[in-house]
Amino acid sequence: MLDVCLLGTGGMMPLPDRWLTSLLLRYKGRMLLVDCGEAAQIPLRICGWGFKAIDAVLFTHYHADHVAGLTGFLLTLGNSGREEPLTLIGPAGLKTVVEGLLVIAPRLPYEIRLLELPHDQGAEFLLGDIYVGSIPVEHWMPCLAYSFEIKRQGRFDRRKAEQLGIPVKYWKQLQKGELVDLEGRRIKPEMVIGEQRRGIKVSYCTDTRPVEGLVDFIKDSDLFICEGMYGDNRDMEKAVQKKHMVFSEAALLAKRGEVEELWLTHFSPALENPQEHIASATSVFANTIAGCDLMTKNIKFKEMLKVFLDT
Repeated sequence: MLDVCLLGTGGMMPLPDRWLTSLLLRYKGRMLLVDCGEAAQIPLRICGWGFKAIDAVLFTHYHADHVAGLTGFLLTLGNSGREEPLTLIGPAGLKTVVEGLLVIAPRLPYEIRLLELPHDQGAEFLLGDIYVGSIPVEHWMPCLAYSFEIKRQGRFDRRKAEQLGIPVKYWKQLQKGELVDLEGRRIKPEMVIGEQRRGIKVSYCTDTRPVEGLVDFIKDSDLFICEGMYGDNRDMEKAVQKKHMVFSEAALLAKRGEVEELWLTHFSPALENPQEHIASATSVFANTIAGCDLMTKNIKFKEMLKVFLDT
């Protein structure tokens, strides 16, 4: 099961009733933070999931509303007693940005590791048990969208294992994907494990126009979190000029990507009540929600959910 918390939903500047857009993911007790704008550590505290278990911070890009809160966050993390390394991930320019922010936090009790991703092509890598994908999008500086996926291998087929004469003591090794040598035979995991089962996928995208590559990138997401800087289609010209989206454009991406649910976020400060414009999105993609600060969701594996419902 994957826990998701949309810490904030604002763009450009924090408001008294709206924190800046940021996302927290939790799986098996470990966490990833996506973007860290000004005052991000306040909703992090309110959320109540803690700080010390955050293994990495991923940045979509380096405008201040996505990165200016990093220094305070790093200091708070240090004061919480953290000693294990922290990984910072982002597009081109990461090293320069982090070095500048660390001028006012020169001594931290843990190591900072940097992973700079290409901004001209996609990338895939593993953070703990979470497979992370990135894809370049269209903004005024290098900017990335991210996907987070929990993959599941197929079911172990006990009948096949018994037919092959594999002792029970080797089953666990095969379930872990390890080879087993048995009386001159080499047993491969795929000989006793079925096709990969559906996992969990969350996609996250802010500060971009709706580029075509996003459709395949977000495909079949259980949850797609996407910017909706402007609610009204009459703001389309402004969205194009500033390289953002209106609600209906995010909804069309969700529809074409065949996602299950869309959360809109990264609202303009002038957009006082995003819910007033939600119809422009739901008319395109029905399962659209105007995000709010600290919105959470627990996403279960589909087969587990079916079992719960049946019982």
